[in-house]
Amino acid sequence: MFFARKQTELIDAGQTLPGRDRELLDPRTRHLVLGTPVVTDEVPDGLEVALFGLGCFWGAEEIFWQVPGVWSTSVGYAGGTTPNPTYEEVCTGMTNHTEAVRVVFDPSKVSYADLVKQFFEVHDPTQGMRQGNDVGTQYRSALYYASPEQEQTATELTKVYGEELARRGIGAITTEVRPAAETPYYYAEDGHQQYLHKNPYGYRCHANTGVPFPA
Repeated sequence: MFFARKQTELIDAGQTLPGRDRELLDPRTRHLVLGTPVVTDEVPDGLEVALFGLGCFWGAEEIFWQVPGVWSTSVGYAGGTTPNPTYEEVCTGMTNHTEAVRVVFDPSKVSYADLVKQFFEVHDPTQGMRQGNDVGTQYRSALYYASPEQEQTATELTKVYGEELARRGIGAITTEVRPAAETPYYYAEDGHQQYLHKNPYGYRCHANTGVPFPA
């Protein structure tokens, strides 16, 4: 969480910050909980990648690294245009990025559908440019799918959960659903990777609707 100007609307791409060519995370970084690589641009055979935005990425990553079948997680920035932004730049709202969690998983142990269902249950996908008390475009809900199969699953499950929320009188889903290929993922700085393992009493924002995904 970073206190800065609270930008609640995306800006024109031509107005975003210029960023930099240099990546901010050492590619040799290891996951402090799982022991696997954090930088997973090359994914081992048989594994798949899911990319989610669900508010502050510190607590979001902690949720996913605990899921059986998840091989690695990282936090970063997606959905915007500024290359290799810093955390402080993202928090200004001048990059159009959202805080994101990249999940590398074994589909023989946990399905993409199960990850998407958990994604919806552990945050509030109806809040637009915020999650709980965290306000800004960097906290928006997002599902970035990596394949036609993921697109179908993400689209169908968004519809199912939206109908369940409507049945309970809760607002419409505002989750941004789009191809991961349209939005490069930039790894966040080392201090943010597995942040809550390094800082067990650190900030967690787990705003959610309290509505379980329908069976």
